[in-house]
Amino acid sequence: MNAHRRQLVSLAHPVYFSLLAPVAAGIINTVWVSRLGGPAVAAVAVATSTENVLLGVALVFGSGTTVLVAHARGARDPGAVRAAVRGGWALCAVVTPVVVVGGLAAREPLARLVLGGAEGGGAAPRLAVAYFAVSLPGTAVFFAQTLVDGILKGAGDTRTPMRLALLANGLILVCDPLLIHRYGVLGAAVSTMLCRLVALGAGLVALRRDGLLRAARGADPGEPVTVSLRRTLATGLPVSADFTVRQTGALALVAIVARLGVTAVAAYAIAYKVLYVATMACYAVRQAAAIHTAHERGAGRDERRAIGRQAVLVSGTAAAVAAVLLGATAPWIMAAFGAGPDVAREGAVFLRCIGPHLLLMACFIALGGVFEGSGGASAVLRVTVLGTAVQLPLAYALTGLGLPGVALALALAMAVQCAVLPVPLRRARDQEETGASVARAG
Repeated sequence: MNAHRRQLVSLAHPVYFSLLAPVAAGIINTVWVSRLGGPAVAAVAVATSTENVLLGVALVFGSGTTVLVAHARGARDPGAVRAAVRGGWALCAVVTPVVVVGGLAAREPLARLVLGGAEGGGAAPRLAVAYFAVSLPGTAVFFAQTLVDGILKGAGDTRTPMRLALLANGLILVCDPLLIHRYGVLGAAVSTMLCRLVALGAGLVALRRDGLLRAARGADPGEPVTVSLRRTLATGLPVSADFTVRQTGALALVAIVARLGVTAVAAYAIAYKVLYVATMACYAVRQAAAIHTAHERGAGRDERRAIGRQAVLVSGTAAAVAAVLLGATAPWIMAAFGAGPDVAREGAVFLRCIGPHLLLMACFIALGGVFEGSGGASAVLRVTVLGTAVQLPLAYALTGLGLPGVALALALAMAVQCAVLPVPLRRARDQEETGASVARAG
């Protein structure tokens, strides 16, 4: 097996299970809360969806720190490792209070905006507000755990974050029935926060035991903490913005699908949740590509082209297998979610049409990791914005074909992004070659 491919697979498969952990936690909470009735389920659904948005915020310091630590590790520079870690913690300390205080201030308007017309009258918004009262302060734990995972990944350890995610989910599985039975919806929030707190404690112990980080602890960072903070922000902000743009586009797409009726919305919502299982594999390869690229660049080796080819191969293979499996098992998947006959039929058609989009997206996301690891994430962000701007009008125009038209719009928009993405890569390479030529001439 190619050395780059072997390294990508080694880094990616633990990341995959780490990325699925929040999804699994939300499913566990929903299963137990569903015994409390519809308003309780609606409240928890809104709260957990809000956490998905907050994950985009956490990527600012999580992904930024991962890339900077990996780059310093490749350069064998303990001082740079310490500076990257300090910058990540400093940025996390600045962002967390703003999110917690702002979220607590806005929790009632947010709950009533989303759930004002929900079944159960005012019960669902009231329960959501109660959940937010615990979950938003618990964001501090969520953010700290994201940063710990980012530091460990940058140090080349993707297995420990996977183990921490499994620990948290295992504890949630045990604590949820006990605390929800006693405290209702509030118990779900308390259970999630306490179990993550235990995992965070284990993560902090892992940081102290890591050989690379232990060696960097007494090194001179070589720059003030404010400079490290700004470097982390500059590195992580494009990744965070890219995630936010994609989430916004997905939300807008739901509104377009709504033109097809309630059945189509239900089918699309279920099918999209199923796709997370496949798309998380692509994002795992992206993180692996970012870590590996940053490490190689730090060591003075420009392996972007070779890493990009292997990342596309690994991610594309995973997507192709997923597309075949989804197409073959679509009716059974929809039935497993308890969908009615009409919803199941439309959802199965959508899953069978989504293959081209899934394959193209896998290639784009994998290459995005190479950009991220080499400091070019802002170029990926610009292409993502372009793709979203193309995707929404196309989806609107093709809704006459039903959900297959939406799947076609997604594939065409992703094809545009894949075609445009190599342009900034070639431009950056030409600039570097020109700079090297000038340096040699001098």
